[in-house]
Amino acid sequence: MAIPRVRRFQILPDGASGDAAVLLRTRAVRAFGDGFVSVLLPLQLTTLGLTTAQIGFIVTATLVGSAALTLLIGLVAFRLGRKALLLRASILMAITGIGFAVASDFWPLLVVAFVGTMNPSAGDVSIFLPTEQALLPQTVTAESRTALFARYSLMGTLLAAFGALVAGFPEFLAHTTTIALPRALDLMFVLYSVLGLVSLWFYRSLSPAVEPAQKAARAPLNESKSIVYKLTALFSLDSFAGGFVVQSMLALWLFQRFDLSVATTGTIFFWTGLLSAFSQLAAPKVAKKIGLIRTMAYTHIPANIFLMLTPFMPTLPLAIMMLMLRSTMSAMDVPARTSYVMAVVTPEERPAAASVTNVPRSLASAAGPSLAGWMLSVSGFGWPLLIAGTLKVTYDLLLLKMFRNVRPPEEQG
Repeated sequence: MAIPRVRRFQILPDGASGDAAVLLRTRAVRAFGDGFVSVLLPLQLTTLGLTTAQIGFIVTATLVGSAALTLLIGLVAFRLGRKALLLRASILMAITGIGFAVASDFWPLLVVAFVGTMNPSAGDVSIFLPTEQALLPQTVTAESRTALFARYSLMGTLLAAFGALVAGFPEFLAHTTTIALPRALDLMFVLYSVLGLVSLWFYRSLSPAVEPAQKAARAPLNESKSIVYKLTALFSLDSFAGGFVVQSMLALWLFQRFDLSVATTGTIFFWTGLLSAFSQLAAPKVAKKIGLIRTMAYTHIPANIFLMLTPFMPTLPLAIMMLMLRSTMSAMDVPARTSYVMAVVTPEERPAAASVTNVPRSLASAAGPSLAGWMLSVSGFGWPLLIAGTLKVTYDLLLLKMFRNVRPPEEQG
């Protein structure tokens, strides 16, 4: 009797080029760094004597700075080399890590947060994202586009989860060696800087094929301007809601509400990140059956209901259960959303579309951490989680209503 052959999972979907492999590999490196700094950032700032409100302002500065730089890159990327942009961003990442390792006062840290690449979220909100999103569609066939974005999101979420797990290393080092906790934390930010240099090395191997094949249009957005602006408005609402629960602020809430250690918090984020990572692999299959827009909304709504229920949980195990359930569906919309945006605009407009639709992930969410920091300073209930979930459900319903019948090319006919 013949044994059925089990199909092996491929890191790269069929038809993907070597440049796609480079982008996935570099995404993994950066996500690992984002994973541990998003957990360690509030502890680092608390150790330096900053207040909860000041921590919220610094997290806000990271988002505002990333938004401003992302928008600038989107508006000029059609004139500049994309490889050059990624190389320079990697250098900025290295400088950012050193800045957080050596600065100790509020105002210098605020400046480094604004001009640097520090990411307070488990998801990527940095200046790398729009450039990579614009490059990925031209490294693969249209049929495999969503599958490639799913793997891109998987690499980011999975390695961010492992990064969160490593966030407990400074406490371990402080307890087992003569290295003090503040010094151990500084070493982790130095590691973040090193990862920036590793990213620089990887990006150097990108081929000339990543550059635009033809001379760019005179304006970054033309015929797709209307749909991009409508999507941007909706993404702004989602991003504003997400700002209340970026991983750094969610970690701060867990520290305060349940008096958790960094190691325990990092372990929680490891498992939630793991669930989020592998759930994204289902997105391409779901999208083929019900479409990209429905995939985004139908998976996001229940995830946000679980988020809204989390503050009402009286014990840590129940709160963790809600966060775990949320993670099984919360990230399935990420590859679908990116694939949808890249599909409904022309190839020449992709860099600008990626930038303009990603700016809200930083800019609109920038107010969230400051407001969340203030709320947590006066109450440990978890109002930021409840507000975030409510606004996100509203976004999902609006997205479904406005774009249900606006289909990408592969869903037409």
